[in-house]
Amino acid sequence: MNSEEALILVVDDEFDILTLLDFNLRKAGFGVLQAEDGPEALTIAESKRPHLILLDIMLPNMEGTEVLRRLKASGTTASIPVIMLTAKGEEVDKIVGFELGAEDYITKPFSPRELVLRVKAVLKRSAEASLLPNSSGSIDDSQEQVVVFKELSVDLSRHKVFVGGTGVELSPKEFLLLTELMASKGRVLSRDTLLDRVWGVDCYVTPRTVDTHIRRLRSKLFVAGTYIETVRSVGYRFVEEV
Repeated sequence: MNSEEALILVVDDEFDILTLLDFNLRKAGFGVLQAEDGPEALTIAESKRPHLILLDIMLPNMEGTEVLRRLKASGTTASIPVIMLTAKGEEVDKIVGFELGAEDYITKPFSPRELVLRVKAVLKRSAEASLLPNSSGSIDDSQEQVVVFKELSVDLSRHKVFVGGTGVELSPKEFLLLTELMASKGRVLSRDTLLDRVWGVDCYVTPRTVDTHIRRLRSKLFVAGTYIETVRSVGYRFVEEV
């Protein structure tokens, strides 16, 4: 996705931060929306459907983590990637954000240039989530557009997942994790491999992030979640047969 096509919602209650982000994102070619608290952010996200949300944790009226939880619980906004923006730097805060479905995490003070680069990286991965990577991690446009395994069906062109005919809402990261594992069916993918393929080398997250997203993915897939096996001390594998 080109930056000229992308609309970014910036959610922060500090005027200086909003001004800084607005200037640098527009300079990079993005469209920008602004919200100063959680309820306003949810309203704008539902009505405008931005391509990405930059969300501060410390907000008035509603904490950013609650905003994130509601975004991911709504069918309208669940697939919108979210980058958490906060002055907190504790590992536990990052884990909470990732558990709720955040795509990335940037701690204040930040470099505007780095922030723009990470926004672009998340948007690129989100755009690629509608295609199934092959076993080498590259995108193969010739692959079939619907992949089926037992009651699990993945529509690649529409970025939709069904279990027993029922639609399942996955975040872009969860969708990429599932398609990566299915593309390598029967083979073990290490946490580092999944980090490189799904998050990219320019995203600063830990292997524990993979565990958190796998846990969320399994719970959303219901019975199909058992097809993702844990290989102790190594990584994860999608079963070849049940």
